[in-house]
Amino acid sequence: MNEFWNSDLTEKSWEVLCGLKRKYKFIVIGGWAAYLLSRQQKSKDIDIVVDINELQKLKKENLSKNDKLKKYEIKTGEIDIDIYTDYYSKLTIPPEDLKNFTSKIEGFNVVIPEVLLILKQGAELDRGNSLKGQKDKLDIMAILLFCDINFKKYKEIIRKYSLDNYIERLIFILRDFNDYSLFNMTPKEFKSKKLKLLNEIKRI
Repeated sequence: MNEFWNSDLTEKSWEVLCGLKRKYKFIVIGGWAAYLLSRQQKSKDIDIVVDINELQKLKKENLSKNDKLKKYEIKTGEIDIDIYTDYYSKLTIPPEDLKNFTSKIEGFNVVIPEVLLILKQGAELDRGNSLKGQKDKLDIMAILLFCDINFKKYKEIIRKYSLDNYIERLIFILRDFNDYSLFNMTPKEFKSKKLKLLNEIKRI
């Protein structure tokens, strides 16, 4: 499988994430959540959600506040850690609601696939054709291709948060993406899976 990010960077990032897990309680979102759920592309940056109590503990990690983007940040060499917190940060689904949509994977609290798909769609809409926007599309495809998505649940969640345009955008991303080599799939396998997913999404 071709890696999107440099493997040395992703290994460093994974070590940092595992180190954080040993000290703090948080929910993993972003690229590492996509990896934990799909076992496809690893991530360079770390995105986590914490409550106010854990945020106070994280202050010893050289935490800085980004008021413009409504998040907190930690810089660790080439690894960026973005920290979102309840009732302050602006995500597609409010951070304080994400605790209702998690599962345990390798000791990490990770958002469920349906919710990660929605969060990734929000990021992709913000970042468009930038490098990070391309990675968002890749993560969206990994979730679709390698996770067991309950599209009925997906639809219920986007309706709850008034994100009905996300279905149309999801169909566009799925139709437009053709780089099957990034997923170790044959053209036939990729085409078959895409058609199956498109039919499932259109039925919801």
